Amino acid sequence: MRATASLMFGVALGLAGGLAAHPAAADEKIVFATDWKAEAEHGGFYQAFATGLYKKRGLDVVIHEGGPGIDNQQLIAAGAVDMAMGSNSFFPLNMVQAGAPVKAVMAAFQKDPQVLMTHPRDDIKTLADMKGKPIMIADGSITSFWVWLHAKFGFEDTQIRKYTFNMAPWLVDKNAIQQGYLSSEPYMVGKEGVTPQVFLLADYGYPSYAAMVMVPQKLIDTKPEVVKAFVEASIEGWHDYLYGDNKAANELIKKDNPDETDDLIAFGISKMKEYGIVTGGDAEKSGIGTMTDARWKSFFDVMVAQKVYPADLDYKKAYTLEFLPKK
Repeated sequence: MRATASLMFGVALGLAGGLAAHPAAADEKIVFATDWKAEAEHGGFYQAFATGLYKKRGLDVVIHEGGPGIDNQQLIAAGAVDMAMGSNSFFPLNMVQAGAPVKAVMAAFQKDPQVLMTHPRDDIKTLADMKGKPIMIADGSITSFWVWLHAKFGFEDTQIRKYTFNMAPWLVDKNAIQQGYLSSEPYMVGKEGVTPQVFLLADYGYPSYAAMVMVPQKLIDTKPEVVKAFVEASIEGWHDYLYGDNKAANELIKKDNPDETDDLIAFGISKMKEYGIVTGGDAEKSGIGTMTDARWKSFFDVMVAQKVYPADLDYKKAYTLEFLPKK
């Protein structure tokens, strides 16, 4: 289970002292920070590492595991890592708003895995049915996907109840509604004998990308071939992780995060396939990792309407499509 990233962040440039990463180059180290503890949702990157796809392209990649209290926005803005995962589309836009020259160069997830889940019940069959009902969400979610739920379905802040990542309140309350991650909370309650109703926000139009690779503009300008190599290897890694032999990658995931079990990893992979997290949406035609101008504009327009970002923010500085395969 993971926390949803908060919308606002401190650039914390003081982190740069003594931690600044060296410019990446062929056969030089690239420190890539993930957005949470190692899990199946990082599998494509671990696959590219474990099977030598990065090495084959001249990259010596180090995967820096994330976790509670670690903010990739701060790390990459401060130059403490070379590249970092962006958990949702807010991340790169936050960087623009903060004046930090960082761009998303690929989106491993076409669908953000954020869900709302309920016990089996007849009165809730869609997200719209949850309007007016209490919903447990984390503090960080109030300034991320809750903004979209407010705009799309008219959810009100009076519905908010605090989610502390403790499953007990949901398990004992048959009327409870709670946020979750597609491959985490549903798995956990399933182990307790409950088969939840799961509502993937992306399937109701939530336009956020997830598992993006964020890269400083300086690296894009000075070493574009390195960025291109990382993107190509990661895309190949994601394909092989989902549809090939992923044993070596999974062993590395379990080594980095002993809480990950074979069952949990298998559940995560199955859900990514079932819901088209990696290969759905625009990826069906344009391939894994793809992003589009139209999708970014859609997300930005919703957030401007909700006064999350000013209308004159140059949102196109948040991403670039130049490193994505043509098809």
